[in-house]
Amino acid sequence: MNTPDFQRNFTVDEVSSSSLRAFMNRVFGMMSLALVISGVVAYKMGTPEMISYLIGPTGMTGLGWLVMLSPLAFILVMNFGINKLSPTALNLVFIGFAAVMGLSMSSIFLVYDFGTITKVFFITAGLFGFMAVLGFTTSTDLSKMGAILMMAVLGMIIASVVNWFMNSAQLDYIISCVGVLVFTGLTAYDVQKLKRIGMGVEYGDANSMKLATMGALNLYLDFINLFMFLLRIFGGNNRD
Repeated sequence: MNTPDFQRNFTVDEVSSSSLRAFMNRVFGMMSLALVISGVVAYKMGTPEMISYLIGPTGMTGLGWLVMLSPLAFILVMNFGINKLSPTALNLVFIGFAAVMGLSMSSIFLVYDFGTITKVFFITAGLFGFMAVLGFTTSTDLSKMGAILMMAVLGMIIASVVNWFMNSAQLDYIISCVGVLVFTGLTAYDVQKLKRIGMGVEYGDANSMKLATMGALNLYLDFINLFMFLLRIFGGNNRD
C-alpha cells in the first residue's frame, strides 16, 4: 500500500530537521572545543617567561613572527585541502589551529587583568549567542549583508595596516567599534548560511562532517574577532 503524500512529506521533513539539528550541534560543538583549547593555551602560556620568547627587548622575535603568522597557514591548509583531507585530519588541523591561536593571544594576560578578560568574554558570549539565535530564526535573507560585511572586513584590514605606522589611539578605537559591528553582523550571517547548508546535507557522510568543521572555523573566527575588539574597547591597558 502506498504511503499518503502528507505522511511521506512529514517523514522527509522530520529527517531533514534531524540532520540539521545534528549538523548544527556538531558545528557549535567543534567551535566550543576550539575556544576551550585556545583559552587554556593562552592562559597557560600568558606568563612573562613564555611571552619573552615571542616578544624580545627590541620587538617581535623570530618565534613570535612564526606564531603570529601560523594561524593563517592553518586556515589556508583547511580551505585548500578540504577535498584532500579526511574528516579526522581536517579536525586535527582545526585543533592545531585553535592551539596556535591560543598561543598568539597569550599576551593579553600581560596587558589586561584576568577579571577584565573574563568580563569581556561573557559579554562576547552573550552578544554572540543572541546574534546566532537571530541568524538561525530570522526569515530575512542576510546574503546581501554578507557581501557588504566582507568588504568592511577588507577595509578594516587596510585601516589596521595604516594605523600600524600611524599608531593613532583614536583610529584604533574607531576600527574596534566598526569591528564589533561587523563581526556581530557576520555571526548572524554565518549562522544563517550554515543553517541552509545543514538543511541540504545528509548528516553522517564525510562531506557533511567536513562542512561542519569549516562552519565551526567561521564561527570561531567571528567569536575571537568580536572578543578581541570588545577587549580593546572596554579593557584598555589596565596592567601597571
